[in-house]
Amino acid sequence: MYILLILFFISLLSLIFMIGRKLLALPHEQVLNHEEVRLELPYLKEVKHITITNIKKHGYSGLVGIIRFYVRGVNIAKNKYEAFLIKIKTNRQKDKLSGQNKEISKFLKIIGDYKHKIREIKHKITKEENL
Repeated sequence: MYILLILFFISLLSLIFMIGRKLLALPHEQVLNHEEVRLELPYLKEVKHITITNIKKHGYSGLVGIIRFYVRGVNIAKNKYEAFLIKIKTNRQKDKLSGQNKEISKFLKIIGDYKHKIREIKHKITKEENL
């Protein structure tokens, strides 16, 4: 809180200092004669009209550019999405077709053979116990 008050008063004093320097730089007659110190902007209405028309013109062209960019971006995204879906479908079809013809790895074959042998041994044991 104190820091903000200190900064406020420092900025206030600096503004007073800058304005005082400008007033001292002006000749004493200009300060007393108020007509020469006034700031007048000639043709203010014309400047306002020109800026408004330029802003409208550039605003419309900017809006058209944004809409073009949006439409092109949406079309590109749609095309990429469709190509991605086609790629996924072809990969799924390849996996289905290649899944039927794929060879099982040797390790899985050995494990499957051991499972069958263990089942056969279990069935033999259960038959012998029942007899």
